[in-house]
Amino acid sequence: MQKTTSTPAPRHTDVATAEALPIISALTYHARMQNHQPGSDQNRQILSPSQLNRKAKQLLETHLPLLWVEGEISNFSCPSSGHWYLSLKDSQAQLRCAMFKGRNRLVKFRPENGKKVIVRGRVSLYEGRGDYQLIIEHMQVSGDGDLQLAFEQLKQKLHSEGLFEASRKREIPSQAQHIGVITSPTGAAVQDILSVLKRRNPIAKVSVFPVAVQGKEAAGQIAQAIHTANQYSDCDVLIIGRGGGSLEDLWSFNEELVARAIAASAIPTLSAVGHEVDFSIADLVADQRAPTPSAAAELVSTDINDQLEIFQGYEILLEQALRRKLQQQSEKVKHLSSRLRHPGERLNQQAQKLDHLELRLKRNIQNQLVRRHQTLQQHKLRLNAKKLDTKAQREHLSGLDKRLHLAQQQTFNHAKQRLGNQAQLLHSVSPLNTLNRGYSIIRDQNNRLVDNAKQLQPGDQIVAQLKQGKLHCEVKAAELGD
Repeated sequence: MQKTTSTPAPRHTDVATAEALPIISALTYHARMQNHQPGSDQNRQILSPSQLNRKAKQLLETHLPLLWVEGEISNFSCPSSGHWYLSLKDSQAQLRCAMFKGRNRLVKFRPENGKKVIVRGRVSLYEGRGDYQLIIEHMQVSGDGDLQLAFEQLKQKLHSEGLFEASRKREIPSQAQHIGVITSPTGAAVQDILSVLKRRNPIAKVSVFPVAVQGKEAAGQIAQAIHTANQYSDCDVLIIGRGGGSLEDLWSFNEELVARAIAASAIPTLSAVGHEVDFSIADLVADQRAPTPSAAAELVSTDINDQLEIFQGYEILLEQALRRKLQQQSEKVKHLSSRLRHPGERLNQQAQKLDHLELRLKRNIQNQLVRRHQTLQQHKLRLNAKKLDTKAQREHLSGLDKRLHLAQQQTFNHAKQRLGNQAQLLHSVSPLNTLNRGYSIIRDQNNRLVDNAKQLQPGDQIVAQLKQGKLHCEVKAAELGD
């Protein structure tokens, strides 16, 4: 029996089923020679189906090394055991394949019928059915690569769950006071971020959560850092990212673990992964994407020079508003001052009113006396007309006359006393009475009453009104009392 050997096929080769034909021929010839020895049928060896399948399996696995096979997936299934079963086909044939869960966990995408893939595996035989099959150890997408397919599949999955919806995006604060940065502590990205923040807003607080940004442990560290920042910090925003690199270098930010951690963050997130041309799942889930780490730092900070210009503008506006307010109040004071009347004028009006009342009172008393006198004369005439000349009537008339004169005298005295009281009250509040005691009334050059030394300055001209005459004076000094 001829032993055939095979080397691994290069990428993008067709199904190598022809390489198994010499092995099948050798297996058939070996079984025929053992079961059909010449001379006697008693020495022949009879194999059971399981024995034959076992020998065929041993020959296939022994004589065929690992092979690369390219084909289109069909009949894909994934039972509860976690193993994958599928067929690879081309235009002329198909090949049964199996990939056990210990291996398929390493595949970054989920196989689909109709997808063209390249697999690496070993030829074997399933003894239970006698099926010839390929045990797959590695699988990748033919063409764009498995990473790109994994990216598209996760993107579609998260999109269907609504993690990319604009309605769940939050606004990134442009003047954050506490900024969290989740990145490598030794990379260029953290230096770029710190440099921009130091230049634009040196008073902002920055907390760096150090993580690996590539490798197997990176995704777990990034997700844990996001959880830690939410649980123990008071950050206003989280910048999550790294510098540029290949798709493999940036793959940590395409992991589902990182995407869900970003989506669950209560703190607004800003993704800054790679350069402007790079795009990741983290960019889609985060509240906002920045093209570079430096751009992310600019988004969360306002240039302090711009703030100073704004404050200077506010200062000018405030000064103008105060000037307008002072001018309005000054005009209001002038208006009220023009309406304010001097107390002396009001006293003169009250004195004039009191004189008018006094005249009315005198006229009223005189009118009453005249009416009573007329009444008395009428009574006398009626008495004379009736010729009542008796002594009693005369005495009665004399008593009425005395009572009349007494009432008139009392009324006059009472009115005189009231007039005196009013005159005395008027005199007590008159400014002229104050002048009689040696005081004076001071007015400035605008004829405004001066009652406070604050109103005058040295050199001001004033007029002092005395009991008799006025004095025109000049202020030499102004002293404030206690």
